[in-house]
Amino acid sequence: MINKDLVAASSRPLVLTILADGESYGYAIIQRVRELSGEEMQWTDGMLYPILHRLERQELIQSEWKKADSGRRRKYYRLVSAGKTALKEEQRQWKVLQDTLDNLWRKPCLT
Repeated sequence: MINKDLVAASSRPLVLTILADGESYGYAIIQRVRELSGEEMQWTDGMLYPILHRLERQELIQSEWKKADSGRRRKYYRLVSAGKTALKEEQRQWKVLQDTLDNLWRKPCLT
């Protein structure tokens, strides 16, 4: 399992990126994260929904209740223009972090 702090830090760019592929609802987002992580990240409703609500308050995503094919009502979330801009900045920042770690980890350990 992935460290809880890393999961929390990566939650915003993960959700924004998933929604960049198209609108989705909570359970589907949780399943997508699980799938993308090779089952290493096991998100729960209690973790996801505060993130979605925060992104909505920040006006990066919007939600809408819709009827699913099953007839059940689901709240669907979608990325808006400000969210796309925020995602680009998230990608830039994570790239810097990734490159920095790659540079450090290429060096032989001094143990």
